[in-house]
Amino acid sequence: MSENKFTISGPVEQVTAEIIAPKKVAAGFPALTNSLKHARREMNFTSCTKALFSLNQFNGVDCPGCAWPDPDEDRSSLGEYCENGVKAIAEEATTERITRSFFEKHTITELSNWSDYELGKSGRLTEPMILRKDAANYEPLSWQEAFEYIGQKLKSLSDPNEAIFYTSGRTSNEAAFLYQLFVRLYGTSNMPDCSNMCHESSGVGLSNTLGIGKGSVMLEDFYISDLIIVMGQNPGTNHPRMLSALQKAKKAGAKIVSINPLPEAGLTAFKHPQKVGDLLGKATKIGDLHLPVKVNGDVALLKAVMLRLKEEDDQNLGSIFDHKFIDQNTEGIESFLEDLSTYDLKNLLKQSGITLSEVDRLVDLIKHSKKIICCWAMGLTQHKNGVDNIQEVVNLLLLKGSVGIPGGGTCPVRGHSNVQGDRTMGVWEKAKPGFLKKLNENFGVDPNLRDGYDTVGSIAAMAESKVKVFFAMGGNFLSATPDTEITGKALQNCDLTVQVSTKLNRSHVVTGTEAIILPCLGRTEIDEQKSGEQYVTVENSMGIVHSSSGVLKPASNHLKSEVAIVCELAKKTLKNSSVRWDDYKNDYSLIRDAVENTIPGFEDYNKRSKQDAGFYLPNCARDGKFETSTGKAKFTINKVSAIKMAKDELLMMTIRSHDQFNTTIYGMNDRYRGILNGRRVVMMNEQDIKQRGLKQGDLVDLTSTYDGKTRHAKAFMVVSYPIPESSVATYFPEANVLIPFDKFADKSKTPISKSVVVKVVKSR
Repeated sequence: MSENKFTISGPVEQVTAEIIAPKKVAAGFPALTNSLKHARREMNFTSCTKALFSLNQFNGVDCPGCAWPDPDEDRSSLGEYCENGVKAIAEEATTERITRSFFEKHTITELSNWSDYELGKSGRLTEPMILRKDAANYEPLSWQEAFEYIGQKLKSLSDPNEAIFYTSGRTSNEAAFLYQLFVRLYGTSNMPDCSNMCHESSGVGLSNTLGIGKGSVMLEDFYISDLIIVMGQNPGTNHPRMLSALQKAKKAGAKIVSINPLPEAGLTAFKHPQKVGDLLGKATKIGDLHLPVKVNGDVALLKAVMLRLKEEDDQNLGSIFDHKFIDQNTEGIESFLEDLSTYDLKNLLKQSGITLSEVDRLVDLIKHSKKIICCWAMGLTQHKNGVDNIQEVVNLLLLKGSVGIPGGGTCPVRGHSNVQGDRTMGVWEKAKPGFLKKLNENFGVDPNLRDGYDTVGSIAAMAESKVKVFFAMGGNFLSATPDTEITGKALQNCDLTVQVSTKLNRSHVVTGTEAIILPCLGRTEIDEQKSGEQYVTVENSMGIVHSSSGVLKPASNHLKSEVAIVCELAKKTLKNSSVRWDDYKNDYSLIRDAVENTIPGFEDYNKRSKQDAGFYLPNCARDGKFETSTGKAKFTINKVSAIKMAKDELLMMTIRSHDQFNTTIYGMNDRYRGILNGRRVVMMNEQDIKQRGLKQGDLVDLTSTYDGKTRHAKAFMVVSYPIPESSVATYFPEANVLIPFDKFADKSKTPISKSVVVKVVKSR
């Protein structure tokens, strides 16, 4: 590709992947050596030691990676982190710097032809920059000029709804609360966030059935559970510290089942990299059963399981289901069982790709278990029937009475470190009336604000030129969202795009007519304000709110905290605001006081956030209470996947590699899956490869066609892999170009990133 041609999706790189045998064991010595390699490459020894020994410790730095909880008491003195946590810290604490000379040297056109990996490895951003209309390069501007420029632009809009304010899940509670307050005082609810693209289906499904959009278990529940079912999830790469919990659960006697199209090393066996006995001895076998379900075959599988359980319950005089729990705590069981009886077991097995003997092995585990935990991630949520997937999981748990008991319940595993906290703080395009009422009482927010754009709605609005300003509080919107070409052109329709960031990414090089970069402090860095050194708080996947305090010197003297950025921008934008923006910027404890006065569950926020392990937020489902319209948990009727495919079509899911966290590419290897030095690959079943006259190593083009529009992704290398027939897997963001932004989950509008109908043809 010519270097002077601007690209939205990035370069189509030459495929050089090396294929070796997939690993059967996760972590161990390879995790140690790879962690050290990344740390040594990015950081100096002093920063490395200081950051890692405070990572996830009491009152230390909360890892900016995943949201898996830290143990309340037993935390490793060596460091409570994993390989990918080290990579995240190394990326943030890198010694590489992007200064104004970098932008003088590299034009925006040139940078658009860099890969996401190359952009990310360029270093930390160090001062505010602006790309002016028709300019070829970013140039520096002062913070004062930046705030004035953005504020004036926002004030000049004819309607506040012509602006969109995106949020990444790494934003702290304090910044998120002020951010949504500023946006709502400005006059809009256009607050798409990364929840829209990941666990929105979980939130909707759990709220519908149990009355709360969060998981119901605590970490300690894993250690007393009978059975842990992990669905649509790869903990070894996406939440590696979860493996420690699974290992501990396994040693305590729990059975562990994985349900996923791909076999994953982390759910096969594990060697704890911080335990000498593990490193020198045998790995702990994690999985007792792996069911290689077809992509989007989960509801069919669950129905097959529940049909067999119903047969067992009938034959055993009602001793399999918890009828007492069902009678006292649920509603809808009659309609649910009536609908279940209409399904044919043979058809369900065909749709799921699982044999009867495999289903019966799972049934045998379930019928002998009471304390059952179901965990899941994007493999369940990013489908048109994503909400149905979650609700069907709840149906299974309700049949066994496994919600609201020690050792049992729901466990959606979040990706970003504070994506759950952002939503708790009010970052949502659909605020509840009670929350708006409190914001009105405390700050004068209009209690009748209409719902705003979610992520999908934002892309559509920008594509239709209804939006003039796009503001992103962290993240990489372009690479995280579906339909890369359409999304990129939508962003280019804006007059101004603004990114609050620590590092360079694709959203900085595909911009509106003008663009501004606001460089902020990272999670590892000391945040010094007028009242002294500040700490922030975050909420993990299990509803624990705890503190995070930076320990490293900031990468530049010109960086501002996200809190400071929000406060300064609010002062330049809002007219006659009575909010104490300067006070909040100078002392974050005052923000926590404001949260306490606005959001239930945050009583004594400042005091409790300083406790070593933080505090749990209220959770009705955990307590066995269900805040639904009737006060009871609800059985629901859900349909199996309705996707129809032609003979030459396959169902594609997008996944992460092991050297990746969301859109951040740490390296080019997917070590556990045996794919090295390349990312443009498509994992296919051997029979699907042969049927198309292909072989491993061939280059192919992928296409998807929806509503008459065909999308293309060129030059992917075929990799033979143990994935069910008719299913394929590719990495994102490379394959995001194939995902239509206007096809999404019913009720939650989560993009269908895990079930895209594609064709695979040999490249010419």
